Amino acid sequence: MAETGASPLPPTPPARSPLFRAEHFVWLTARVLEQRLFAYHFLHGAADPVETALDAYRNEDGGYGHALEPDLRGPVSQPLHTARALRVLDSLGRCGGQRVERVCRYLSSVSTADGALPAVHPSQRGYPTAPFVPIVDDPPSELLATGPVVGVLHRNEVWHAWLFRATDFCWQAVDALKASHPYEIEAAVAFLDSAPDRPRAEAAADRLGRLVREQQFAVLDPDRLDTYPVAPGYAPGEHHFPYDFARTPGSLARAWFTDDEMARSLDFLAGEQQEDGGWPIRWRRWAPGTALEARPMVTIEALRTLRAYGRPIG
Repeated sequence: MAETGASPLPPTPPARSPLFRAEHFVWLTARVLEQRLFAYHFLHGAADPVETALDAYRNEDGGYGHALEPDLRGPVSQPLHTARALRVLDSLGRCGGQRVERVCRYLSSVSTADGALPAVHPSQRGYPTAPFVPIVDDPPSELLATGPVVGVLHRNEVWHAWLFRATDFCWQAVDALKASHPYEIEAAVAFLDSAPDRPRAEAAADRLGRLVREQQFAVLDPDRLDTYPVAPGYAPGEHHFPYDFARTPGSLARAWFTDDEMARSLDFLAGEQQEDGGWPIRWRRWAPGTALEARPMVTIEALRTLRAYGRPIG
């Protein structure tokens, strides 16, 4: 047998289990990064190969590009790519050190006047980009881009000068939310779950939970899916569920939903596994390759969510 340099993995789970089916899907379709991530999270794989695969997306400026986030193509660093890289490092327990110091320098370099992040930096212009991602010359600060990054850095006790103004922006943006949309609420939760001021975070989360229920951002009864609205600009059927807001039982967003509501949403998530073993994407498909690259990411997150809630996966 040819030498591959890969560490041998343990036998795969029993046939036809959700994990076995997902594993087949990942080996069949995923990029190397998601293959390594799947092995790390579910097959006792090592963390070093994940970092090596992630390095392929890193640029000299300390940011990440090369379609790490599939809806933004091209080589240039972008905040959304870099946020994805930080989430990968966080999942490995390796979100720190000189690598993250370089990331923070990159974040400082692309920040807006108020010290926060735009969703898309104008350097993206000229490269293929999802039609629902606007590119403007002077992009505004976005909680959507800033909240998850600040949350990850606080969770890993990273301290950098950039964080102070970015944290202030997140608080101001969260406090100002009166009308929103599901992805922005998810970004707010990502910030609040790790914000250092816990009493303030809990109070803000309580208010956002009422907003989510009042504006029907979460499908509470999947059997009546068609009765729930889809946010303006979203794809048909791009609904969100309790598990999208509360990815783990420890999230502040878990208190927004009853045990029955959460159980129904997890039942729905488990039932969403497709015949090929992967989970579907719900947002707009605008190019064949982007959907193919995104589905393994979504599949890994679905399995991690189900496992976090104690659901059997294989």
